[in-house]
Amino acid sequence: MAANRLTFKATMAQVSVPATSANLGSGFDTFGLALDLRDRYAAQILDDVAFDVDVSGEGADEVKKDKNNLVIKSMLAGFDFMGQKPRGLALRALNVTPHGRGLGSSASAIVGGLALARELVLGGDQIMSEEEMMALATQLEGHPDNVAAAIHGGAAIAWMEDVYGVQTGRSVSIPVNPEIKAVLFIPEAHLSTKKARALLPETIPHKDAVLNSSHTALLTVALSTRPDLLLTATEDYLHQSYRTEAFPKSMALVEKLRKAGVAAVISGAGPSVLVLHTASATELEEIIKAGGAGFEAKNLEISRTGVE
Repeated sequence: MAANRLTFKATMAQVSVPATSANLGSGFDTFGLALDLRDRYAAQILDDVAFDVDVSGEGADEVKKDKNNLVIKSMLAGFDFMGQKPRGLALRALNVTPHGRGLGSSASAIVGGLALARELVLGGDQIMSEEEMMALATQLEGHPDNVAAAIHGGAAIAWMEDVYGVQTGRSVSIPVNPEIKAVLFIPEAHLSTKKARALLPETIPHKDAVLNSSHTALLTVALSTRPDLLLTATEDYLHQSYRTEAFPKSMALVEKLRKAGVAAVISGAGPSVLVLHTASATELEEIIKAGGAGFEAKNLEISRTGVE
């Protein structure tokens, strides 16, 4: 944490943060992928002790509009890390990432808030490095995969590491083959990450762990140079089947698509479904039709950039 007094900028700062999909099937709590669906935030330092928050778009009627807003809380955590909090803040948020659908809306808010704090401090990018932002974002989020992808863009591998006795979020980015595109199937239903995690067993069979480990390793290659291996690489033995009761329609769609040779997975904690593909236009139409009326289908590019 910085010891010197900060110089706050008088101008407004603006950032955008991509939606993210975690796990990608076999990469449970490890892999994250940035999608070209971006929340946008603008903030300014206030001289008065006040928090002026306005939110539009997705979740506008659900999120807090005071100092307990997640973007504001993350900004304050960022200022505190750098050494000094401002008296007040004004925030304008335009959300496009659906909330409670396994698309990293909380990670977007956290990374966006930290990036705004850094932008509003003179020399902020030198006081808070990207590595430090990653560690702080992990503390706020509770797990590193979504925030890693939101920071780096593209695909990211994240893990927890003991640093001076403290478990700290670490990450590296990996290139994504330009042929790979994404389709999201977004249901109306919401699901909290806490509820989804509660369905996981304490132990799994050793053979399942071995299979999952091999697929997770393969996923790195499939994403970067061998998209033809995506179907096998995304096959999961750790979490999806155990959570079926929480999103039966989503799992039915995953199984339907995978039987047709399409690399479909539950996005994060669900209930959205993510498809990674290199399909032709005709094949893409068939994939989208498979979702039926119960899902909103979005045809997306992989976001090559993270927060910016």
